[in-house]
Amino acid sequence: METTLVYVPGEGTNLPSVNDSSAQPQVPEPLPLTGERTVPGIAEENYWFRRHEVVYRALVERCRDRTVLEAGSGEGYGANMIADVATQVIGLDYDASAASHVRARYPRVTMLRGNLDRLPFADASIGVVVNFQVIEHLWDQGAFLAEVHRVLEPGGTLLISTPNRITFSPGRDTPLNPFHTRELDATELTELLVDARLDVEELTGVRHGSTLAALDAKHGGSFIDAQIERALAGEPWPAELTEDVAAISIEDFDITADHIDESLDLVAVARKSSKSVIG
Repeated sequence: METTLVYVPGEGTNLPSVNDSSAQPQVPEPLPLTGERTVPGIAEENYWFRRHEVVYRALVERCRDRTVLEAGSGEGYGANMIADVATQVIGLDYDASAASHVRARYPRVTMLRGNLDRLPFADASIGVVVNFQVIEHLWDQGAFLAEVHRVLEPGGTLLISTPNRITFSPGRDTPLNPFHTRELDATELTELLVDARLDVEELTGVRHGSTLAALDAKHGGSFIDAQIERALAGEPWPAELTEDVAAISIEDFDITADHIDESLDLVAVARKSSKSVIG
């Protein structure tokens, strides 16, 4: 479904419903694991979930008392975290099943469906745009960031994270993940943000803390590779590996600005100039 209608934060939605039954009470079904998004509550997926969650926890205070758009909201757990502090949280995703799931499971989130390169919002109507682990999936990353600049109010903020190409798909011209169209390193991400007229205020990276470093050593040098190997084998995971993955928490990751090219995920805070009027 595509739409040219505009949603006005704080004035109620004038966009079509995600599905015809959205007004009826529903029991949300868990979203399937496809490799395109992470899902909470699954032991074997816990490493990836916590690696995403740590960024939400680190940056959520930047959303306090603001109108927040999560562009590419996926399963919706992140938008729901933001709803603890924000004035309003709007989720936007193109996937119909994800949009329906968010509406059923996270009622505090105003869930819309649409394309990220044509955001259905008025100019300068959003305080914060959140885009975590999404831009690497987009075909036209520049068009999306231009839209972010347009919808952000003067002085508004973009919070963005993405896998670091250098460590996520090392030595490759094409991404390892088939759902990724273009992965970025720190320089490339910065260039995209600057080209979109966004000022980069902070650039940090997610990395393994001491517990995960010990698990890297325990599992043959790479805790990540050990998980991927078992997932690709299509066989039940060894109990010890499952237990190690399930025990991971956000405290096991660090977010630092040093040695950015060695980080696992890049995390940027960028701002639209307060002097911007439109676009």
